[in-house]
Amino acid sequence: MPNVFEIDFGEHRKSTIVGIDLGTTNSLVAFMDLTGPKVIPGVDGSNIVPSVVSLSAANGYVVGNAARRLLIDQPERTVYSVKRLMGRGVADVKDELGLFPFRVAPDSEQVIKLQLGDRLLTPSEISAQVLLQLKRNAEANLGHPIAQAVITVPAYFNDAQRQATKDAGRLAGLEVLRLVNEPTAASLAYGLDKRQNGVVAVYDLGGGTFDISILRLHDGIFEVLATNGDTHLGGDDIDNRLLRIALEDIGTEWHEDLSHNGEAVQLLRRAVIDAKEQLSSAPAVSVTFEYHGHTYHRTITRDLFEGLIRDIVDRTLGPCRQCLQDSGLTVDRIDEVVMVGGSTRIPMVRSAVEQLFKAKPHTELNPDEVVALGAAVQAGILSGQVEDKLLLDVTPLSLGIETMGGVVSKIIQRNSTIPASARETFTTGVDGQTNVLIHVLQGERELVTDCRSLARFELKGIEPMPAGAARIEVKFLIDANGILSVTARDGRTGYETSVEVKPSYGLTEDQVEAMIKESIEKAEDDFRERQLREARLEADTIMAATRKAKENEAWRDLSDEERARIDLLYNHLLLAYHHNNYDLILSKIHELNEATVGLAENMMNSAVRAALKGTHV
Repeated sequence: MPNVFEIDFGEHRKSTIVGIDLGTTNSLVAFMDLTGPKVIPGVDGSNIVPSVVSLSAANGYVVGNAARRLLIDQPERTVYSVKRLMGRGVADVKDELGLFPFRVAPDSEQVIKLQLGDRLLTPSEISAQVLLQLKRNAEANLGHPIAQAVITVPAYFNDAQRQATKDAGRLAGLEVLRLVNEPTAASLAYGLDKRQNGVVAVYDLGGGTFDISILRLHDGIFEVLATNGDTHLGGDDIDNRLLRIALEDIGTEWHEDLSHNGEAVQLLRRAVIDAKEQLSSAPAVSVTFEYHGHTYHRTITRDLFEGLIRDIVDRTLGPCRQCLQDSGLTVDRIDEVVMVGGSTRIPMVRSAVEQLFKAKPHTELNPDEVVALGAAVQAGILSGQVEDKLLLDVTPLSLGIETMGGVVSKIIQRNSTIPASARETFTTGVDGQTNVLIHVLQGERELVTDCRSLARFELKGIEPMPAGAARIEVKFLIDANGILSVTARDGRTGYETSVEVKPSYGLTEDQVEAMIKESIEKAEDDFRERQLREARLEADTIMAATRKAKENEAWRDLSDEERARIDLLYNHLLLAYHHNNYDLILSKIHELNEATVGLAENMMNSAVRAALKGTHV
């Protein structure tokens, strides 16, 4: 029986596999030639394609620089930064949507739909247009059709966001062979995988987002230890600050407010961006802006520029420190620092990163292109062009463990590159629990009953604690041969146990395809059932806490009316619990939560008084 991890790439080698950086602000496509990875320019000669899509009534879809120019004239038909919305529902991004002039369809719930002119499009459909443009650029440059690609995604992207990215590729006519984490791609571009072992920090300051990732490299396997960042911090903030100062100067000199003049703002923005870029190498630059017979001129020195942006640069350092803390490492453990994103050209940014990490960052490659170049390296590995590296394979189905309520928590996602490693932290569900059963599962469905059981083992010797207090770290590691090792470790005692399984054993490729197809067909029903089970678990927790609270003297301190209301809402939740209505259960949980705030405060005060009893100050 064939091992499903052993995929024949013979056919793939006959055509070029491209690497794509599908970015929030800009996107690029690259490929491997005989000398190494190369970025492919578009028809306008630019290597960068702005991730902007416009739906023109006359010309259909317009992508890139041409679409960006339409942001001013046709904002209702133009969308940008749609990567922020990939794989997310309205509830997930309600705060972010207020920052964008997007019109969201009223019936958007699980999947966001944006209105462009008279059409409703999902973020995947919009991203597909960017990918399609990159595909056309590659085909025009290479002279043959492109059907396969490696696409990069942020390390923090969850399964839904990754699946939405793959859907966009499929809609663009691309078979997405791999999704590679952006920091891993940047590390590949610099050849850091040749180190075999080490710790790499990847500092990515893009146009609209900032990400920091810390990776551990062990025997050629990149493991993401921690990620952090700010989804609304980037080079655009620097541009906007320079633009605002220029507009204020012009308002004073010309006695005219241009801030609402779209054409003038666009031209002035270009002038200040040019100045910013020149200041990366020059000690001073002149900004000159001519408009309707007026001329604005100002000289900006690098010292002045750095003073203006110091707080923006400092804002990136907080997430870096938090990422270090989350990874459990200190700066002296960082072996390599990689810079990604156009704004990392700024000398002040490079200096701040070097001072923080106590290591000179890698800046040899174009920071705008480094992620795409890394994706091309991975594409070269898959096509057989890169022969001195391990041909990485993928997991055909997701791997995870059973959690409370009979649902599956996926730890390694389907199509993850192997070798692969991932870890998550769980907790106990019962007071005083000393053993935990780890049930390892394979499949794409949401419920344990619909997935394939691979192994069961117990972690014993957990220190008895209240439910939810223990920290159980579960780590999945798949080696190059497709052997899965699962380790469970008690964070407090350090005790651990593990098991080895071969996930592919007993499944043919047809069975894998059938499982994937079934997961797609039943995704909506599975999602609703998972929501229902998770709501019932939350209800179990608050009802148990309420019952326990009635034994506390704080319960007697409540008024008769308060006790009666809590009892009433408890019974309402109990009734809702047995209905298959997720929203109803959540609403009743919320009502009981609100009603028991006073009780919780009384219990806390009672505990404090007991702790302070007999204490003298």
